[in-house]
Formats: sequence, C-alpha cells, structure tokens
Amino acid sequence: MVKLSLTRLTSAFAALIAVLGGLHTAEAAEGQRADLVNRRVLRVCADPANLPFSNQKGEGFENKIADIVGEALGIPVEYTWFPQATGFIRRTLFAKACDVVIGYAQGDELVLNTNHYYRSTYAILYRKGGALDGVESLADERLKGKHIGIVAGTPPGDIMARLGLMAFAKPYPLMVDRRYESPTERMIEDIRKGEIEAGILWGPIAGYFAGRGGEQLVVKPLLKESIGPRMTYRITMGVRQGDDLWKRQLNQIIAQNQGKIDKVLLDFGVPLLDEDNKQITAPRK
Repeated sequence: MVKLSLTRLTSAFAALIAVLGGLHTAEAAEGQRADLVNRRVLRVCADPANLPFSNQKGEGFENKIADIVGEALGIPVEYTWFPQATGFIRRTLFAKACDVVIGYAQGDELVLNTNHYYRSTYAILYRKGGALDGVESLADERLKGKHIGIVAGTPPGDIMARLGLMAFAKPYPLMVDRRYESPTERMIEDIRKGEIEAGILWGPIAGYFAGRGGEQLVVKPLLKESIGPRMTYRITMGVRQGDDLWKRQLNQIIAQNQGKIDKVLLDFGVPLLDEDNKQITAPRK
C-alpha cells in the first residue's frame, strides 16, 4: 500500500513538473513573440499619402497619435511606408518590417486588435442652404432621384441600393494608391461644383475634407439608418497575432492618453461617438 501511494505521489509530482514545464514553455513562447517587437523605436506601418490618416510629412492624425505613443514609450517613431491597398498588412506588419498599424477596424481577425481608441460613423455631405438642408438619413425622401457620390464597396452602398438610390449614384473607387489618385477629394470637388448633390464618406474623411480647399460643406453623421449594415465602427491599433504583451502595453498607453488622442481627433474634424451614439465634443478625461 505504501509502495502504491509512493508510486502515485511520484506520478503526481512528475505530472506537476510537466505542467510547470509547459507553463514555462508557454511563457517563453510568449516572450519570444514579444521579442519580435522592436523596443528601441516605435515601428509604425503606414500609408505615405493617405490624409487625413497619415502621410510622409507626418501631417495625419494617425501620425500625431503615433507621436503620443512614442512619447509614452520614451522612444522615437519610425515608419514603414506602403500604400494602404491590397497587400498592405502582408508587406508591412506580417513581414515584421513594423510593429503596429495605428488605425484598424475592430473585429478584423487578420490582426490582433487593441482596445478601441475612437468610434465613428459614415456621414453624408452636402452644400449649405440647398434642398438637402437637414438631411441626416439615407431614408430621407429628399434624396430620391438625387445624384449621390458613394465609394464603391463601402457599407452605405448596400443601404442606398435597398432604398433605390443607386440609379443616379456616382461611384468612386475604394482601393487606390493615394500618391497618384484621390477619389475622396474628387467627390468633395464634385459636390462643390454641383455635379452631385451629396456624397457619403467615412466620418473622419468627411470631417477633414469638408472644410478644406473651398466651400465649407455640411457633415451629418448617419446614425438613423434602420436597414442594412452598420454605419458605426470602433477603431483600434493592430498588431501581429501572438503579440499579446505588446497589445496589453498599447492598451495601457491608450487608456492613459485618451484625452490627448481625443484632442487630436477633434482637431481633425473626426465625428467621435460614445457608446450611446452621442457625439463627443470635448476630450475625455
């Protein structure tokens, strides 16, 4: 009986050693993954010509937010530039040429998302003082028969199709190299020239360009749509799958610097929303 108990005890002890060894291996593996992150500089994956988000001159709001993160870490910011089109993540983050994408939609499993640092929505733009004054939903009858600009392949296009608004719509391409073409700015120019009566854009883009380069346009967040895909999205920072320690560190930086981040976004005209879809008009504490 004693021998049997000793045998069981020995087996249990061996199992415990195996478990502890497994934990050590798991911790080491996580540490190895975290070591892929360069701790001497903040290596950011970014588009070289994609205002209001980023450009090589550091003029975008994602450039400013990267500076906030770099300051919090006490290290300089360096960039790996690649057009944000097909192959962007593969050629930058996955190639280990950089360690973070500053703006990435929450829920996309291609990357590991941090906590979101802002929430925004698609918006409709039009000229002041016209027949569309007060329109804030795609279901508004005043949009029937109107020429409306829409970026191909974006969620509002589905709603427009369901509402019968696509017959007169003017499509603009989604995936382009912004160094050579800017469909967004073309849409804004077309609204100002009267070639289209309204345009639908992602809120941060709408808010930025509505007041630049000419007549100030009205920007109305689309918060009242009752059909089709959602219009609001949480935006995070994206890191490689497995870089859990790095993700947690970024989450802490976001939480500690939310007010600074909000100020940058508001200065760029980004329509910020809280979880109740109310607009945020001042930096949060």
